[in-house]
Amino acid sequence: MLATVRRCLYGATVIVLGAVTAAPSRAGTAAPRRGGYQKVMVIVEENRAYRQIIGSAEAPYVTRLSRTYGSATHMVANYPVRCPSLAAYILMTSGGTGGICDDQGPRHHPIRGSNIFAQLDAAHLPWRNYAESLPAPCTRKNSANGKFLVRHTPVAYYTSESRLCSIGQVALGTTRHGALHVDLATGRLPAYSFVTPNACHDMHGAAGCPSAHVVEGDRWLSKWIPRILAGADYRAGRLVVIITWDEGSSTDNHIPTVVLSPTTRRIAAAQPYDHCSTLRTAEDLLHLRPLGCARSAVSMTGGFHLRSR
Repeated sequence: MLATVRRCLYGATVIVLGAVTAAPSRAGTAAPRRGGYQKVMVIVEENRAYRQIIGSAEAPYVTRLSRTYGSATHMVANYPVRCPSLAAYILMTSGGTGGICDDQGPRHHPIRGSNIFAQLDAAHLPWRNYAESLPAPCTRKNSANGKFLVRHTPVAYYTSESRLCSIGQVALGTTRHGALHVDLATGRLPAYSFVTPNACHDMHGAAGCPSAHVVEGDRWLSKWIPRILAGADYRAGRLVVIITWDEGSSTDNHIPTVVLSPTTRRIAAAQPYDHCSTLRTAEDLLHLRPLGCARSAVSMTGGFHLRSR
C-alpha cells in the first residue's frame, strides 16, 4: 500500500504535453543521501554492432562521448543473435530473457517474477520510463505510425507493474518541453530512468523516418545528452548515464556501450561486460539485490570509476 500511495502522489505530477505549467515533479524525492551516485539513467539505442558506431563517420557524437567519458570495448548483448529486440530489454531489466525469442507484445508475454522496477517499488525508490512518441501511458501495442514500439518498453510486460506502469511511464517530450525536460531542469530525476527513443531516433528506423538511421540517432543524442549533462542531477554528482544498444547485427552481438559520469574520464574498459552488467551496475548503485544473471555479472562500477553512497 505504501508503494502505491507513493506512486499516486508521484503520478499527480506527470506532465501533460501542451500544458503551460505543471506541479513540481516528485520524480527525485527519495530521501537525500550524501556522497556518491544515487541515480541511474539507461538510454537504449537499437540494432548496431560496435564497429558500426564507435569510430564511424556516421556516429561522430557517440564516438566523441566514448573517448571523452567511458567506452565498454568488449560489451556483448549476451543472448542468441537469432533472437530480436525484446529479449534484450527483458534481460537488462530482469536478469533473464524469460525464454523469449520474438517481438510480440505484452498480451503474448505477461512476465511474472522480479525485475528492477518492482525492486525500486519495494525499496520506495521512484522510477520513470521516458518514452518518445508514447501514444498513452503503458500502452500495450505499437503506435499506428510505427514510431513507438512497445517491445522497447519492458515495463509494460511485467505483471508486477500492471497497476503502476501507467504512472511511471510518461511521454518523453522534447528538449524544451515535457517530462524529461522538467525533471532535468529541476534536479528531480527518479532514482532510475529508462529512456526509450522512438524508432526514428534509436537507429531502428520506421516508415517516415530519415533513411540514415545511425546519423539520425547520433544527432538525437547530440541534442539530448548536453541537456542531461547540464541538468542539476548530473552537475551535483548524483547521476550516472549508460547509453547502450539492444543488440548488434544478425551475426555480431558485440555492441557499443558508453558510460557518462563526472568521475569517468577517457576510459576504455576492456572487461567482459554484457546486458547483465548493465542491470548489475544499476542495482549496485541503487543498493538493490542483483537479479538473475546480474548476480554473477561484472559490474561497471569499478571499471568506470563509479561510486555509490
